[in-house]
Amino acid sequence: MDELFSHLPAFLPGTVWLTGAGPGDPGLLTLLAVKALREADVIVYDALVDDSCLKFAHAGAELEYAGKRGGKPSAKQRDISLRLVDLAKQGKRVLRLKGGDPFVFGRAAAKRR
Repeated sequence: MDELFSHLPAFLPGTVWLTGAGPGDPGLLTLLAVKALREADVIVYDALVDDSCLKFAHAGAELEYAGKRGGKPSAKQRDISLRLVDLAKQGKRVLRLKGGDPFVFGRAAAKRR
């Protein structure tokens, strides 16, 4: 199966990838999302990611929950972002896995002022 991923970008140590988990069904993940799940050292995922999508992670991957739910205690976005940077500075391949499309739900688009 690795030949499926050979043409995709390398997930290098010390980097953070922001990836969407789609609508929840693991069959709808992109090849790039599956590659990232298989290679990530740390996966920081949110409340909208279905657990079945996390089964693509390799056995040694660290899974960190960073979900937010209205009315419940949760991490601030700044703290999550700083955590991602810290993990990357440690030389880890860090995957920030968001439910849905991260450019719609994950604030990935550039802000206009």
